Amino acid sequence: MNVNAAIAAVAALAGLCTGVIAMLAFRWSEREQAKPTRSSLHTDAVLPPGVDTVLSVLRSSAVVLDEADAVVKASSAAYALGLVRGGKLAVEPMLAMARDTRRDGEIRQIELDLPRRGTGRGGDALAVSARVAPLGSRLVLLLVEDLTEARRIEAVRRDFVANVSHELKTPVGALSLLSEAVMDASDDPEAVNRFAGRMQVEATRLTSLVQELIDLSRVQNDDPLEDAEPVRVDELVAEAIDRCRHQAGTKQITMATGGTADLHVWGNRGQLAAALGNLVENAVNYSPARTRVGIAARRIPATGGDLIEVAVTDQGIGISEKDRERIFERFYRVDPARSRQTGGTGLGLAIVKHVAASHGGEVTVWSAEGQGSTFTLRLPEAGAARDRDRSRSQPSESSESYDTGADLDGEDHGRPYETFTNEPLSAPEVLP
Repeated sequence: MNVNAAIAAVAALAGLCTGVIAMLAFRWSEREQAKPTRSSLHTDAVLPPGVDTVLSVLRSSAVVLDEADAVVKASSAAYALGLVRGGKLAVEPMLAMARDTRRDGEIRQIELDLPRRGTGRGGDALAVSARVAPLGSRLVLLLVEDLTEARRIEAVRRDFVANVSHELKTPVGALSLLSEAVMDASDDPEAVNRFAGRMQVEATRLTSLVQELIDLSRVQNDDPLEDAEPVRVDELVAEAIDRCRHQAGTKQITMATGGTADLHVWGNRGQLAAALGNLVENAVNYSPARTRVGIAARRIPATGGDLIEVAVTDQGIGISEKDRERIFERFYRVDPARSRQTGGTGLGLAIVKHVAASHGGEVTVWSAEGQGSTFTLRLPEAGAARDRDRSRSQPSESSESYDTGADLDGEDHGRPYETFTNEPLSAPEVLP
C-alpha cells in the first residue's frame, strides 16, 4: 500500500509540474504574439495613416527611412533596382541627400547613373532620378524614377534630328552652289545645261529624302492593321519590279521572279508595297551591270500559323559582317559615297524593318562579300487565303512556279523571266 501511495504521489506531482510548465509556455506565447513585429512596427505604428497604401500603388521606387537611416518601408521595385540591401539604403549619394533633408526639411532632387544589379560595367548603367522629401517629423521619403528608357529614346531622337539635318543640308547646299554657278555661267549655254542637270539630280534626291522621311513617320505612327486586307504577294512583286524597271534596264540587270503563286499576306497594301519595293530597289542599285536580281516567294510552316517568305537576291559585292549588324539603322550606309551616287538616303531598310515589325513579321539578311546578298521578308499569311488554298488540294508546292513574259523594257521579246523554284532561300544562287 505504501508503495502504491508513493507511486500515486509521484504521478500527481509530475502532472502538476507539467500543468505549470504548459501554463507558463502559453502565457509566454501570448506575450510574444502581443509584441509588435518589425514589419508592423515600421508600417502600422510608424508610417502615417494611408501612406503605406499610397506607396504600394506608386510606379516609382519608394523607400522610407527613419531617423537612424534604417529602411522602414521599401517597394519591390526598390529592391529590384538594388537600392536597398540588408535593410539599408545602398546608394551613398541618396543616403547623404536624405540626411540633409532630415536636417533642414528641404526637398532635394538628383540624377545618378547606377550600375545594374549584378554587374559593375559602366555600359550597363541605369539612369535614375531621385527625389527626397520629409515625411512627418522623423521620416524621410525617397522616390526614384528609372530614366534609362527615356534617355535611350532621347538619344535616338537627337541622333535622328542630327542625321536629318545633315542629310537635308547636303542637297540644299549643292542646289545653292549650282544656282550660283548657273548665274555666273549665263553666257555659256553648255555650262548652264550641265549645271541645270546637276540641279535636277540634287532636287530629285531631296524629294526622295523628304518622301522617305514621311513614309518612315507614317509606318511608325500608323496602325497598319486598321486598314488591313488580304494582299496578293505576286501583285506586290509586280509593283516592286515595275518601280525599278528603268534602273534595271539602264544597267542591263535581269529581273527574275518565281516561287509559289497565289500567296496572300494580311496587312496594309501601301506599306507592304513600299517595303518590298525598297528591297528590290536596293538590290538593283547595288548590283553590278549585267547581273540578275531574283524575287521568290514561298509558304513556310511556323508556330501559330504559316508565314509567307519573300526573298530578294542580288549578285552584288555583299555586305561585311560588321555592317550587317547595322544596315537596318536609320541613315546607315555600307558605302556612303556609293549611296550618294545612287541617290540612297539610308532610310529604305529602316522602313522595311518597321513595316515588317508592325505586321507581325521580320526581315533578315544573308550576305557574303563577293557573293551577293539575300534579304528575306517574312509575314503572316492571310488566314482566309490559307484556308482557301488548302481546300483546293493543290499539288505540292515544290513543283509550283510561275513566270511572266515581259522584258525589262516593257515589250514582249519571247524571253521570260528566269523561273525560281522553292529551293532554300538562305543563300543566293550565283550565276556564272
